[in-house]
Amino acid sequence: MHFRHALLAALLTGGIAACAGPRYATMTDDGYRGIWFTLGQFSEYGDKYSGGLGTYTANHVPIAVYAPEADKTFFVYGGAKQGERHLLIMASYYDHKTGLVPRPAIVHDKQGVNDPHDNPSLCIDERGYLWVFISGRGRGRPGFIYRGAEPYSIDRFDFVWEGEITYPQPRWIPGKGFLHMFTQYTRGRELYWSVSPDGRHWTEPRKLAGIGGHYQTTHQIGDRVISAFNMHPDGNVDRRTNLYFLQTDDMGATWRNVRGEPVDTPLTTPYNNALVRDYWSEERMIYIHDLDLDDQGRPVILYTTSAHHQPGPIGDPRWWTVARWNGHDWQYAEICPANHNYSTGSIYLEGDLWRVIGPTEPGPQPFSCGGEVAIWTSRDHGQTWTKERDVTVGSPRNHQYVRRPINAHPDFYAFWADGDPDAFGESHLYFCNRAGDRVWRLPYDMTEDFARPILLNTP
Repeated sequence: MHFRHALLAALLTGGIAACAGPRYATMTDDGYRGIWFTLGQFSEYGDKYSGGLGTYTANHVPIAVYAPEADKTFFVYGGAKQGERHLLIMASYYDHKTGLVPRPAIVHDKQGVNDPHDNPSLCIDERGYLWVFISGRGRGRPGFIYRGAEPYSIDRFDFVWEGEITYPQPRWIPGKGFLHMFTQYTRGRELYWSVSPDGRHWTEPRKLAGIGGHYQTTHQIGDRVISAFNMHPDGNVDRRTNLYFLQTDDMGATWRNVRGEPVDTPLTTPYNNALVRDYWSEERMIYIHDLDLDDQGRPVILYTTSAHHQPGPIGDPRWWTVARWNGHDWQYAEICPANHNYSTGSIYLEGDLWRVIGPTEPGPQPFSCGGEVAIWTSRDHGQTWTKERDVTVGSPRNHQYVRRPINAHPDFYAFWADGDPDAFGESHLYFCNRAGDRVWRLPYDMTEDFARPILLNTP
């Protein structure tokens, strides 16, 4: 039975489990092509967000992982056939020994869905198996979990699980299993977690926060999983505000705030002991990009602040911003102006050197999502920032959603896509080195099983 028909039959009979079993023999595509998308919420200065969104969203994490045992950076993204807006869930790797990439694997065909909200996340367990967590959307489109059939391999993916997950954020805790952070559309976009020893048998979802709705970004260091999220007053995603921080080091058995104090979950009121900053009373909105721990184990959060949910001057001033915990208080610094609420990048904490890589510079579509990529650095723990270099210049399309691989290798330090936000067209995928002086474009068309990414610039 064709998958679409099998899914419909399962839904009609009241049980998605009726679809259990592998969906597809893993196929490959003949090039690296990202999904193009428009939300279709237009105002004077264009769409709320649109363009090349193969590495969307900041709430799908991780999407790339460097595996030193294989000396490969594995990554997933939302792909599409050339000239189509039909989402394919893709997986591949960059081989640091050979400098080559294979034909990307099609893990799952989203069967007509054109929405990158259904993009994947990636996790690698301690035995080297790749796990691809595929987002659903709301309560109408299910999410999926696939596992690679062999360690450090994309040759075949086997279907494992199906259910309600959006914005999947899986974390493998060595010796313990998965702690999975995700969203369900219960009373708004509410945050949940679930644990599993093997990726096949999951505990019932437990609610982390339900204050009208939230967008969350997480990170993992050893057994410690940290989370930064906002809230949606009255369930309105266009009023996203406030900044919260939670952490756990025992697979979600206990959640604590930045001071280590226990926090009762689920959070149900805006003012609680996980609150970092009350942006609601300041009438400011926030869009969270990334977070990490500094060399003293203290959290640092990267986000954009804005005055309005629509693009253009109505939202100014917008600022790329960092919040850092100094052991006693949260401190804040503005890195540079932002052109758009959804121009998204990543933060790298490298001892005394802190680095932000993102589309901070005006692109060919200056009022739209994304822009030209640059590197900003700080050598005083985020108090002041300087633009280190431009990574992309003179691009034909805006670059967007610059993502940080887990355990990032210096030669594959950031991963992103491009696309014209104002017109449907091709979307290429890129990565750069740590210095940002070398950018590679993944091959849009391939005639052989392996190809060398195109080096666009040299020092």
